[in-house]
Amino acid sequence: MEVWALIMFAVLVASLIAGYPVAFTLGAVATLFGGIFLGFEFFNLLPLRIWGVMTNFTLLAVPLFIFMGVVLEKSGLAEDLLETMGLLFGRLRGGLALSIVFVGALLAATTGVVGATVVTMGVIALPALLKNGYAPQLATGTIAASGTLGQIIPPSIILILLGDVVGVPVGRLFIGAVMPGMLLILLFAAYIAFIAWRRPEVAPALASRPDQALAGRVLRSLLPPLALVVAVLGSIFFGIASPTESAAVGAVGALLLSAMHGRLSLEGLRQAMRQTTRLTSMVFLILIGATAFGLVFRGMGGDGLVHQIMTGLPGGEWGFLAAAMLLIFGLGFFLDFLEICFIVVPILAPIAEHFGIDLLWFAVLIAVNLQTSFLTPPFGFSLFYLKAVTPPEIRIGHIYVGVLPFVAMQVLGITILVSFPQLTVWLPDLMDRLQGF
Repeated sequence: MEVWALIMFAVLVASLIAGYPVAFTLGAVATLFGGIFLGFEFFNLLPLRIWGVMTNFTLLAVPLFIFMGVVLEKSGLAEDLLETMGLLFGRLRGGLALSIVFVGALLAATTGVVGATVVTMGVIALPALLKNGYAPQLATGTIAASGTLGQIIPPSIILILLGDVVGVPVGRLFIGAVMPGMLLILLFAAYIAFIAWRRPEVAPALASRPDQALAGRVLRSLLPPLALVVAVLGSIFFGIASPTESAAVGAVGALLLSAMHGRLSLEGLRQAMRQTTRLTSMVFLILIGATAFGLVFRGMGGDGLVHQIMTGLPGGEWGFLAAAMLLIFGLGFFLDFLEICFIVVPILAPIAEHFGIDLLWFAVLIAVNLQTSFLTPPFGFSLFYLKAVTPPEIRIGHIYVGVLPFVAMQVLGITILVSFPQLTVWLPDLMDRLQGF
C-alpha cells in the first residue's frame, strides 16, 4: 500500500502538469485512492481536519494581507515609487534596473502580491527601460525577478502558510526572513552593477539633469510605504501584535494610503473586496484539497515510506537537506508554490524535525526555493504575468534568457543560507532576547 501512495503522488503531479484545477484534482485523487485502498468510512476523519483549517486564527492573516496588497495596488503607490526612484538612480549605469530592484523590494514589504507587482512594473517600467537602450533580456529579467521578492520579504502569504504547515510561529518566521530577503536584494543589485560595468551598452546611464525638487519627491514617495512597513512589521517584531492583528493594521493603513492618493472610492473598495475573496477562496480550497490528500497519503503509509527513504540517504541530515531542496526546486519547474507548500512540505517537515534541523531555518530555505519557482521556465508564473503586458517585439525567449542569471542568483542565495544558518536565525534570537525570552 505504501508503494501505491507514491503512485498516487505521481498521478497527482501528472494531472497538475496536464492542467487540471488544483483543488479539485487534489480532492478527486484523494477520493479515488482512499476509496479503493482505505474505504470511504476513512473520510469520516476529514471534516474535523477541515474544521481545524477553517478555525485557524493564524490563517486569518491571509485574507487581510491579500486585501492590503490589492488596495495598495490600486493606490498609485507603485507608479510614484518607480518614477521617483528612476529619477534618483537613473544617472548611474544600470541605475534604472537598480531602481526597479529597490521598488520591487519595497512593494514586497507592503503589497506582497507577486502578480500585481510584476504586471505593474512591466506596464510602467519596461517601456522606459527599452526606450533608454536597455537590453530586452536584462530589462525583462530584472522586472520578473524583482516582482517575486514578495515571496520571501515579509509580510509574505507563503511565509504565513509555511509557518502553519511546518509548525513555526509566523512572527519568528517573518523576522527570520528579513536577512535572506536582504541577501537576495544585494545579489540582484550586484549582478546588475556587474553587467552595467562589463557591458555598459546593455544598461546605459540616463542623460538627465538633477531635479531641484527630487528630495521632496523622494520623501513623499518613500515615507508613506515605509511608515506602513514599520507599523505592520514593527508591531510583530517587537511583540506588540500577532501577525493576524498586524495584518488588520496593514489593511487599515492601506486604506489610509489609498485615500491620501485620492484613489479610495466605493467602487474601488468593492473591486478590492471581490478580488480578495477570490484569491482567499482559491488558497483555502487548495488547502482543503491538500488536507484530504495528506490524510489519504498518511493513511496509506506514504509518509512512513518517504521517511524511510529520506533517512536512508547518504550524508545524514545534509543528504536529506540536499535532496529536499533539489526536489522542491525540480517541482518548481512544473507546479505552483501553493501546491508544493501544501503537498510536499507536510511530508518533509517531520523528517527535518527527526534530523534535528532548525525548522525556522528549514522553512526559510523552502520559501527562498519556492520563490525560484516563479522564475523557472517553462511554467514560472512571473514570466507569464510579464509576457501578458510586454510590447510585441519582446518574445518569450527574451524573458526566459533574462531570468536565468537571476535564478542563478537565487540558487547562490540558497547555498549561502545553507552554509551560514546564522544569517536566518540570529535576528529572531536577538528579538527574543530583547523581549526577555
